[in-house]
Amino acid sequence: MRCRQQLLRALIKDIVADVDDDARDVILTIHWHGGQHSQVRVRKPKSGEHGQRTPEEALAIMRSMATRWSDAEIAATLNRMGMQTGQGKTWTARRVQSLRTVHKISGYRSSDKYGEWLTMSDAAAKLGVSHVKIRRFIRDGLLPAEQVMPAPYQIRASDLEDERIKADLARNTPRRIHDDNQESLFSAI
Repeated sequence: MRCRQQLLRALIKDIVADVDDDARDVILTIHWHGGQHSQVRVRKPKSGEHGQRTPEEALAIMRSMATRWSDAEIAATLNRMGMQTGQGKTWTARRVQSLRTVHKISGYRSSDKYGEWLTMSDAAAKLGVSHVKIRRFIRDGLLPAEQVMPAPYQIRASDLEDERIKADLARNTPRRIHDDNQESLFSAI
């Protein structure tokens, strides 16, 4: 850094700053030691504006997930995607909620989502199958699902009633049966 500063001092004679209020620009006139002059325009920040803004991509994800997912699930998704807050911190439910309030993004309606939208885990539990089976239904186009970026799938509960899914389940799915009288093959030593 010291070498860079010394090099700049050797090249630049002085810098004159002027403010253009109409265009909201700061005009920097650089006087070089060789007699040349250069002008650089820098946008003047508005009152209250700063460089610690939340990325637009994070806000877009938040808008698309907000009405169907809790703040904690949105925070977990943003963290999985490697996104950070404007201050470079990881996401928490409180930070998501605060940002939603500031940007007037309507939030999560209820914890049961009125039963209209299910996660992959909810859908698997409702049908009594594994996540792998639900993923196969989605991949094969039998089960419509929405996914915001690499976030959890969103599945309409009514789509689980599709006849093709019922037929596939009846045809070849060995279901796990829970029996209270069942004993473990392994001793609990």
